[in-house]
Amino acid sequence: MKLVVIEGIGKKETVEKYLGTGYRVFATKGHVVDLPQKSLAVNVKKNFEPKYVVMDDKKDTVKSLLEAASRADDVLLATDPDREGEAISWHVANLLNIPKDKPARIEFNEISKKAVQNALKSPRVINENLVDAQQARRVLDRLVGYKLSPVLCRKIQSKLSAGRVQSVTLRLVVEREREILNFKPEEYWPFFAILENSEKFKVKASLVTKNKSKIKLQSKEDVDRTVAELEGKDFVVSNIKKSVTKSKPPAPFITSTMQQDALNKLGMSLKQTTSAAQALYEGVDVEGEGKVALITYIRTDSTRVSADAQSEARKYIEEKFGEKYVPTKPNVYKTKKGAQDAHEAIRPISLARTPESLRSSLNKYHFKLYKLIYERFLASQMSEATYNSMSVDITAGDYGFRVVGKTPLFAGYTAVYNTFTDDAKDEDDGNNVKLPEMTVGEILKLAEYKYEQKFTKPPARFTEASLVKMMEEVGIGRPATFTPTITILFSREYVEKEGKDGKYIKPTELGMSVVDMLIKYFPEIMDIEFTARMEEKLDDIEDGGKIWQDVVASFYDGFEEKISIAMGDSFSLKEPDKATDIKCENCGAKMVIKTGRFGKFLACPNYPKCKNTKPVDENGNVITAASKSEDAQSDVICEKCGRTMVIKQGKFGPFLACPGYPKCKNIKNLEGEKNVPTEILPPCPKCGKPLKKISSRGSFFYGCTGYPECKFTSSDKPIEGKCPECGSFLVEKKYAAGMFVKCGNKECSYKVKADEAPVEKNDSDI
Repeated sequence: MKLVVIEGIGKKETVEKYLGTGYRVFATKGHVVDLPQKSLAVNVKKNFEPKYVVMDDKKDTVKSLLEAASRADDVLLATDPDREGEAISWHVANLLNIPKDKPARIEFNEISKKAVQNALKSPRVINENLVDAQQARRVLDRLVGYKLSPVLCRKIQSKLSAGRVQSVTLRLVVEREREILNFKPEEYWPFFAILENSEKFKVKASLVTKNKSKIKLQSKEDVDRTVAELEGKDFVVSNIKKSVTKSKPPAPFITSTMQQDALNKLGMSLKQTTSAAQALYEGVDVEGEGKVALITYIRTDSTRVSADAQSEARKYIEEKFGEKYVPTKPNVYKTKKGAQDAHEAIRPISLARTPESLRSSLNKYHFKLYKLIYERFLASQMSEATYNSMSVDITAGDYGFRVVGKTPLFAGYTAVYNTFTDDAKDEDDGNNVKLPEMTVGEILKLAEYKYEQKFTKPPARFTEASLVKMMEEVGIGRPATFTPTITILFSREYVEKEGKDGKYIKPTELGMSVVDMLIKYFPEIMDIEFTARMEEKLDDIEDGGKIWQDVVASFYDGFEEKISIAMGDSFSLKEPDKATDIKCENCGAKMVIKTGRFGKFLACPNYPKCKNTKPVDENGNVITAASKSEDAQSDVICEKCGRTMVIKQGKFGPFLACPGYPKCKNIKNLEGEKNVPTEILPPCPKCGKPLKKISSRGSFFYGCTGYPECKFTSSDKPIEGKCPECGSFLVEKKYAAGMFVKCGNKECSYKVKADEAPVEKNDSDI
C-alpha cells in the first residue's frame, strides 16, 4: 500500500477516487510543523536558523501520520502546488525521514483522473528553492511581527500587531482615507443639447469645445452665458466618423481578478469567494458520481492555459456557437511582470460540466462562482466582438458638441459573457446608442438643453475587491495572501466596513495611529516599493538566484537599532492616565484611570511599590465601595455548600460566586447556566427585536420576543456578527474541543474556535 499525503481534508475523497486500489490518502489539514507561537524561534545570531516544532493542535495528526506511514510500502507527498505546499511536504518528509534525493513529491494543478494519474508517473524530489522562499517569508514575517508589535503595544495600546505586508496594506487604506478627508470638491455643470433631425429622431449631444478648445462649465453663470451665446445659432453637422471597433475578450481569471469580479458582479465577499473557490477546487458531491473537482488550482497569478484546455474550448465553441466564434489562432494573454507563473489560470476542468448541469449539486455561492469562472474562461477563448461605431461633431456658433453611437455588429465573446458586463453609463460621457444616418452640413433642430449642477467626487474608499486590485498593482502580497491579509486588518479592528451595504473599507482611529507610529520609526518597512522589492527577492530565491539567509540578513541589517530607538524614547500615542479624587486606601495617593488589555481600570500611580487596582464600569465611571450595587442573586445552588450563588463582576465579565467566600471558594462560568438573568443576546437576526432564552421541558432555546409575528428560534446561543461565508447569523456552541463560533445556517459549514481569528494555513505572508 502507498500512502499519499495531501493538505485539505475536503479533497481526500476526490483524490482517492482517482488513485484507485493500492493507495491510501492522508490529509494534514495544512501545516503540521511551524515556528512556536510563544517565542521568536529565529536565531538571529546563527544565520537566522528557524526552530520548528510540531504545532500543539496537530500532535494527534502527526501521531496518526507516523502510524499510517509505518504501515505503508511507500509515501508520496501531494500537497498543494505552491511554496506553502512545498514547505509542508518538506516538513512531512523530515518527520518521516524521507531522504532528500528520493523522488517522493507529486503535484497536480487540477484534481482530475488524468492529472492525478500523470502525477503518479512523474514523482520528483522536493524543490528546496521553493522551500527556501517560503522559509524566508516565514522568518521575515516572524521578525517583523514579533519585533514591531511590542513597539505598538508600548506606544499605543496593548494587544496590537504589525506585519510586513499587513501594515503596508493598512497604509494604503489610511492614505486613501486622508486623501478623501483632504479633498476639496469642485463645481461643474454637464451640458447637453437634445437635437432632432427631419425625421424627429432625437440625439443627445454633449458640449465639448468652445473655439475648438476643451470647455468645462463650472457655474450657473457659465451655463447662462453659454445658453445666451447659443441663442439663434444653427446646430450644423460638421464631421462624421464611421468605423468598425473591436472589443477583445478578457483574460481567464487569476486569483485577484476572480476575487474582484466575484465581489463587483456577484456581491460575494473575499471570505465567501475563497471558501467557494476552495470547495470547487477540492470537489463537490455530484449526484451519482460522488465528489468531483470542478476547477483548476485557485491560487495563481498566471493567465496561461494548457494546450489541451484550449483545444477543448475551441472545439466546444465551434459546436455550440459556430465557426465564426472561434479565433483563427488560440488567444494567448500576457502574464503581468513579476508574476510567478507557476500554474495555469483558473478555469473549469471540463467544459462538458456546464453550470446548468450542476445547479442541483451546488449551493448558490458555488453555483454563482462556478458560472462566473466557466463563462469567463469560455469567453477568453472566443473571437472579438465588433461594433459599428459612429462619432458625429456638431457646431453651433463658437461651440462644439459631440454624440457617439455604437451598435453591435458581431457578438463574439459577448454571446457568453454579456451577462456579467457592467452596462452602467456615465451621463457625462454622452450616449452610446444607435444613431440615425446624418450628412455633413445637415442642420439639426434644437429641442431643449439639459444641464445640472454637480461636484467632483473624492476617490472612493477601497472595497475588498479594489484593495486586492491595488495590492496586486503595487506588488505587495501574492495570490495566497490577499484574503488573510485583509481579514487580519478587520480582526485587529484597524479597519471597519462603511456604507449602507458595508461594502467600503474605512480605517479606524486605531488603524491610523498604527500607521503613523510605524512610519515614524520604520519608514523603510512601511514603504510600498520596499515591500514590493522584497516580494521580488522572494521570487528570486524560488528561481535559485538568491540564498534565503542573505535576503533576510539584508533586511535585518540595522533593524535592531531602529527597534531600540523606538522603544527608548518617550513619544507615545497612548491615552494618558486620567486623574481622579479617589484615594488609594493602601498608600493614600490619588488613583488614576488607566487603559489596559481588558479596558479601563483604576490603579495606584505608585506602581510597582503599590499594586492596588479597582474596576470601573463600562462607561468609565469608577466603581467605589460606596457605589457598588449588591451582587445580583441567581437561582443556581452551590454544589459545594448549598448556598444560593450570586452574580459578580470580574476582570473578564460577570461570573457566579458562592456568597460563603472565603470559606467556600466555588465560582462558575455563566455559560450554560439556565437560571441566570444576565445573559447578553444580540437582536433577532430576522426582525431586530430582542431575543430571549426560553426554558422548555428541562432544556432551553433562544427565541424572538416578537413571537408569533416572528418565529425565529435557535438551539444554540446567537452572538453578534454575521457569517463571513454566507452572511447568516452566528452562534456559539461548546464542543469537546472547546468553545466554537459557527454559522447558524445548517447548510453552511463555517466554524472556528471562539478564541482564534480565522486565517489560512498560518500567519506567514501577512
